[in-house]
Amino acid sequence: MRIGAQLYTVRDFCRNLEDFEETLKKIADIGYEYVQVSGTCAYEANWLAEKLAANGLACALTHYNGERIRTETAKVIDEHKIFGCRLIGVGSLPGGFDAPDAFDRFIREYREPAGMIAEKGLYFMYHNHQFEFAKDKSGLRGIEKMAESFSPSEMGFTLDAYWIQFAGADPALWIRNLSGRVPAIHLKDMAIEGGTQKMAVVGEGNINFGRVLYEAENAGTEYLLVEQDNCNGEDPFECLRRSRKQLNSWGLN
Repeated sequence: MRIGAQLYTVRDFCRNLEDFEETLKKIADIGYEYVQVSGTCAYEANWLAEKLAANGLACALTHYNGERIRTETAKVIDEHKIFGCRLIGVGSLPGGFDAPDAFDRFIREYREPAGMIAEKGLYFMYHNHQFEFAKDKSGLRGIEKMAESFSPSEMGFTLDAYWIQFAGADPALWIRNLSGRVPAIHLKDMAIEGGTQKMAVVGEGNINFGRVLYEAENAGTEYLLVEQDNCNGEDPFECLRRSRKQLNSWGLN
């Protein structure tokens, strides 16, 4: 399994192309060889391909504009091929999850794009938060509904260890449940401070990453993407550095 940095962690340093370019250099200097491109300023595919190559980086996954994935599928596929990324992702339910039919709408609107992406040798990915683990009146969780409605060849899941635990579920168990369709997972820890949950550097909280990594290996996970949405006032580059150091200490590179 390969360690990557989720650029959403350093999104405040990717607000323009000049800063984005400098951020890629800093990420490479920490020792990362893979990134997930998410939360950055707009960029052209050729520009990203050039800057990734210049820093010895590869793009493992994106969180792309959901509307463009839906309405400009062929163009989005071509763009990902330019910068060498197989996994085309969305960060949540496009349009939000408050509507009663949010999951049904997503399934209806993204089944065709997901199929087109698969036909071209790429893979559509969905990233969870906590709400996908709430049960509907029939007792079915949103994540189960999506998994049943898309075939494993059409859609995978970027399972986020923090948000699964936040939902009161077991990250390792869900990686096992979705084995074969989790080529990338998000790693951030959950710590308790003053009775309040907070996001933390990997290894500095309470998630059982031994089990998470064991199940990820068995599930065929390719990329372990370090993400920390909130660094609690710390330098996010330093948080990414410490998370990588911890993963290295567990024998991962």
